[in-house]
Amino acid sequence: MAMGWQEVRDEALRRIRARDWPPGARIPDEAALAGELGCTRVTVNRALRDLAEAGLLERRRRGGTRVPLTPVRRATLSIPIIRQDIAERGQEPGYRLLIDRLEPGSAEARAALGDGPLRHVVALHTAGGAPYCLEDRWLSPAVVEGVDFAEVSANEWLVSHVTYAEARLSFGAMTADAALAEALGCPPGAALLLLDRSTRAETPITWVRLIYAPGHRVDAGL
Repeated sequence: MAMGWQEVRDEALRRIRARDWPPGARIPDEAALAGELGCTRVTVNRALRDLAEAGLLERRRRGGTRVPLTPVRRATLSIPIIRQDIAERGQEPGYRLLIDRLEPGSAEARAALGDGPLRHVVALHTAGGAPYCLEDRWLSPAVVEGVDFAEVSANEWLVSHVTYAEARLSFGAMTADAALAEALGCPPGAALLLLDRSTRAETPITWVRLIYAPGHRVDAGL
């Protein structure tokens, strides 16, 4: 049976750790490795790409693939499912869809997703019956064609069904206007934490602004 890409990756990792491929060394090309390991070049490419994304190999278009002199583990972004995040805090998650329609995007959404009508989905997440987070999301319509967000949030559906290759995020703060104060159950002028995030694969997927109720704390690990 031909080796799968995970097995090829594990063998390449073994050679790096055993210094069969020492730091700075150029490793055999994909065709040579495929012949040696009895698999396809596609399988080898997938395995080496995984190691490169982890910082354990350096790949250059004309310079081949090398073991870096100083391997560096790269941080990865894991997008949490809001419902699960609430449950892990020991509270009962709730969800209510507020808006779901096609319309021209906001300036931030157009910058991330391009011009043209975008699907605008706004939902309120609750924890133990209290407002937790307002999810204000814009989506490329083709990515979510036919998806009903009445029962499942766009956040959860995307994490479960769509693979992204690139993400950008930023944290900020804002004060609650009258509409946000009503939605999040806080006084007007209250300080709110916000997170803006865009994701894309070969084409843009979504831009979202998550606005959290006062007192929210972000826990993150790398």
